[in-house]
Amino acid sequence: MPFPHLTAHLTTLTTALLAASLLILAPGGAHAATTAKAVKPAATKDAPALPAYQADLSQTTVSGLSSGGFMAAQFAVAYSATVAGAGIIAGGPYFCSGQPGRFPYIPYLTNALSTCMNPGSAQVAPPVASELLRAANDFARERLIDDTANLKRQRVYLFSGTKDQTVTRPVVEQVGKFYQLAGTPAAQIRFIDTLGAGHAILTDSNADKPCAVTESPFINDCDYTQARDILQHLYPDLQPSSTTLTGKLIAFNQRSFIQNAYSSMNNTGYAYIPKACSSESCRVHVVFHGCLQTTQAIGDRFYTSTGYNQVADANKIIVLYPQAEPSPVYPYNPKGCWDFWGYTSINPIDPDFYRKSGTQMEAVKGMLDRLGSARNSRR
Repeated sequence: MPFPHLTAHLTTLTTALLAASLLILAPGGAHAATTAKAVKPAATKDAPALPAYQADLSQTTVSGLSSGGFMAAQFAVAYSATVAGAGIIAGGPYFCSGQPGRFPYIPYLTNALSTCMNPGSAQVAPPVASELLRAANDFARERLIDDTANLKRQRVYLFSGTKDQTVTRPVVEQVGKFYQLAGTPAAQIRFIDTLGAGHAILTDSNADKPCAVTESPFINDCDYTQARDILQHLYPDLQPSSTTLTGKLIAFNQRSFIQNAYSSMNNTGYAYIPKACSSESCRVHVVFHGCLQTTQAIGDRFYTSTGYNQVADANKIIVLYPQAEPSPVYPYNPKGCWDFWGYTSINPIDPDFYRKSGTQMEAVKGMLDRLGSARNSRR
């Protein structure tokens, strides 16, 4: 190691920052920790293996809120040869936490908490799309991620609520600029930024939180079915949503896809399988929950009541809900966020969260590959 003293110092600094700062790295900031109620997980670690459905992976899309929005953007770029579109709710551009900074020191965590969230409040500049695309191009040349030329074909939905002070509009805006610079046609990018919503995924259900608030479970009634709007943009040929679900929600053994003991991922994942997909080839949409939206925090709310399943049921779309989980020690991830700054990496100076080989990224790709395998095949 060419910088042993620097490396030791930065490792200690990063660990200290992580312990102190992750108290606020969640929807709603530090106050969110008091609003989340512990709920028993909806399934156990003994869930069965994820079945193979011979899905059409060429039409795979992703979406997510907050850390899940960052993860959706990250996965869509790293696996751009597979992903046809992304829906990003209150999330930022690919490799957001990697800028600013230059080797040997990039303050990933500091960037995640400032540049990538509310840069105005932190008195820093928002992320710069051109620099992040330059980094992505470099990674693609090194074959750490797929060719960025694939981004031209992706469809992209972006959302920023006017009452959201957790991840603000200047951050989300850079996702659109990133794609524009990558050559994605403007007609394929949809940006909604006029609704008075807090930091949440939005529904049209009066059982959910008021539109403007930012509090658990971060599912808000804004008279707007966001899942429908996301999928409508990503798949323009959609039929009306089902009023009664005919498919099945399954729990599956997520642990079998995880190669790293420090993944901060749950033993169990979930998927909604429309009835038609038991015999026909379906598309797949991956949904990443936000911080404090794990099963430990809100039970089954995220994967049963956000509106995706009703749209999927009528449109032959399998919805995959991978699950992060809180980790109180190492990796330190007490709010169950997805990794967009490197907490799953043993070496904080050279993290791999943004690469195809990143622990969480590789696990989700493995789940997709399983769904795309021939029926009755074994892993």
